[in-house]
Amino acid sequence: MSELKRTIGFMPAFMTVIGSVIGAGVFFKAAVIYKTTGTMSLGLLAWVLAGIITICAGLTVAELAASIPEVGGMVVWIERTYGKTAAFLLGWAQSVIYFPAMIAALAVIFSTQVLNLLNLDKTWHLPIAIAAATSLMFLNFLGGKIGGMIQTVATICKLIPLIVIIAFGLFQSDSQPLQLFPVEAGKDISFASGLGGALLAAMFAYEGWTNVGSMAGEMKNPKRDLPRAIFLGLAVVMVVYVLINVAYLMTLPLDHVAGNQTVASDVAAKLFGGIGGKIITIGILISVYGAINGFSMAGIRVPYAMAKSEQIPFKNVWTKLNKGAVPVNAGLLLLVIAFLMMLTGSFDMLTDLLVFVMWFFYTVTFLAVIILRKKEPNLERPYRVPLYPIVPIIAILGGVYTLVSTLISQTSLAMGGIALTLIGLLFYTELHKKFKK
Repeated sequence: MSELKRTIGFMPAFMTVIGSVIGAGVFFKAAVIYKTTGTMSLGLLAWVLAGIITICAGLTVAELAASIPEVGGMVVWIERTYGKTAAFLLGWAQSVIYFPAMIAALAVIFSTQVLNLLNLDKTWHLPIAIAAATSLMFLNFLGGKIGGMIQTVATICKLIPLIVIIAFGLFQSDSQPLQLFPVEAGKDISFASGLGGALLAAMFAYEGWTNVGSMAGEMKNPKRDLPRAIFLGLAVVMVVYVLINVAYLMTLPLDHVAGNQTVASDVAAKLFGGIGGKIITIGILISVYGAINGFSMAGIRVPYAMAKSEQIPFKNVWTKLNKGAVPVNAGLLLLVIAFLMMLTGSFDMLTDLLVFVMWFFYTVTFLAVIILRKKEPNLERPYRVPLYPIVPIIAILGGVYTLVSTLISQTSLAMGGIALTLIGLLFYTELHKKFKK
């Protein structure tokens, strides 16, 4: 049997959106957002705007997912719109930037939290980060069932700290004053640059929303359920993000939140005391560990899929499976790249890099909806983007703003991301064939 079974309904897809998106960003991105904006009001606005842009993005992509419900999601849509080379560059960017940077960034922040929890010396920082990434990659080498079990436990554990911090943070008796208006940037910070940097950081917290699109080929009724799952799932995530940030700001002064990568742990310690704070921190660590696992599970299969379709050289190396039917060499490749990234980048630098690169591909995917409307007017579209073309344009403008603000404020990082993406052409077998002709 070569056809995938259509067994996924609305609720699993809805929970997949929430489970895929809520991860490390909600616990650790508040630090850079409030440091970048300098105020509560502009920081909270960044969380809301990032949510609105992501909802528009999800509603836009849902048209492609429902019209072209094939496994592979964005790679399939980009190839259909722009050709094989563009689709290859997306796969390449995922293999050498997105997934390794995700694994590296999450391992780095995992290590930061362990050091804080156990009061260890900073010399342990890199060894702990490497150990976290390596242990999960090798657990995944044992087979998909092990990775799935870890993911289930981690998903439950990451919801507990969120619910507890929101519940106790919002209704505490001795809270910090909230200043929501006027919406302005802090001293010596321009509104545009503050919002741009904060949006880039907040976009990382909303990462993962595209994963459900790849499930379209396995959904019972993707035409009806997928758009609802994406919209409602992201709306719930945005509400959760805003509420937990309000809880942070009600618990600690703004200057204790800005630039503090252990803000969630510090908030928990203040709300629940030393022991309670440590228990919440352990829950956060399990959540981050699970996030590393999720990106390891997905990441090792991208080079495998590219090799299977003969897009990259040395096909037999990347398609080799172990006894657990896992492409080990592809996993080792991701792990080595992640190690190098750990040596050269911080959590925020790595996440900014992957957000910049992936939002280029997201933005051209939003544009693909408009292009395919003209290019393939007879394509069956049981779901169409509401308020077309306003919703796709909001998603495109949000993507362009994120890209341009990164190019202006973090030029070297942006140029590095572009260079790493274009280097992939050197390994593109289709291009090599054309030169040989």
